[in-house]
Amino acid sequence: MDDNSSTVPLAGFTVGVTAARRADELIALLRRRGAAVLHAPALRIVPLADDSELLAATEELIDCAPDMVVATTAIGFRGWIEAADGWGIGEKLLARLRGAELLARGPKVKGAIRAAGLVEEWSPASESLAEVLDRMLTTGVAGRRIALQLHGEPLPGFVEALRAGGAEVVVVPVYRWMPPEDLGPLDRLLDAMAAGTVDAVSFTSAPAAASLLSRAEQRGLEERVLDGLRGGVLAACVGPVTALPLQARGVDTAQPERFRLGPLVQLLCQELPARARVLPVAGHRMQIRGHAVLIDHELRPVPPAGMSLLRALSRRPGWVVSRAELLRVLPGAGRDEHAVETAMARLRGALGAPKVIQTVVKRGYRLSLDAPADAKYVST
Repeated sequence: MDDNSSTVPLAGFTVGVTAARRADELIALLRRRGAAVLHAPALRIVPLADDSELLAATEELIDCAPDMVVATTAIGFRGWIEAADGWGIGEKLLARLRGAELLARGPKVKGAIRAAGLVEEWSPASESLAEVLDRMLTTGVAGRRIALQLHGEPLPGFVEALRAGGAEVVVVPVYRWMPPEDLGPLDRLLDAMAAGTVDAVSFTSAPAAASLLSRAEQRGLEERVLDGLRGGVLAACVGPVTALPLQARGVDTAQPERFRLGPLVQLLCQELPARARVLPVAGHRMQIRGHAVLIDHELRPVPPAGMSLLRALSRRPGWVVSRAELLRVLPGAGRDEHAVETAMARLRGALGAPKVIQTVVKRGYRLSLDAPADAKYVST
């Protein structure tokens, strides 16, 4: 199988996807670039068409019209209009919205506003709620009645800033994030993160990140998962708000410049190959990826046991690693050093380049580093 970084840059890597909404689109983008995907929705969206809070907020806005309305998500804005229609007050709500200054967080929200027969006053190019807030505070909100359509979680900082500026804020809770009904996929992702068998996890909402950490805590895996995220598991977030729950726990995150799915995938395409270990061995260029090895331009899938051995050897390239030490990193091997020999034979077969790993009689194994690079690697 030929591999070219420009066509399948994520081949050999495993990426966890925590999204519930638009997950199929994100997964398709990742698989098209060669990634293996673990889909583990960290949340589910629960519409509130029968919720008393939404009905009360809608009736309050109909009774006393808002000066300004902030629409944060397309699905939320559509859900609000549909719920009002279901209660028989849809036209009254639209009449109030027509008389208000409408701010849309991004292009999808603009589309939902226009589909309802309305026209937005303004939308930020960045799709950032922080930019929306900055504009509102700059133009002044004192004495203004503002309706804020929530997007699944409270926005206390946003609401407090508006109220501190003298605004009256009516929050409109259209839907809520809840834990997934089936926790199995999320638990499998957490196990993979704790074991270090996933290379990156993507997050497209702050509630998803918070939910994943909460589930890890419930299962007693919190520290192992955090250690993974602080180490070899890349946390890729669609934007700065999404990253907040992770950064609060000391996790460094990677974020694209544009807060969209496409740039998020491109970020992974850049970051994961750049993080992969590259070694000159036995006349080959070997790049160690998550569940495969790139030998020159050929991708070679490697079984989990083989990857464990190869990672142990690559931590000290050129140095001999004993069978006893390799046995300790071999999953489920017990105490029989013969298991190392069996797994090593399979690893060599998977690599298709038997001279990459050298047997040192009665001592163990080592990577066959090329001579020009040997001193550089052995001295580290």
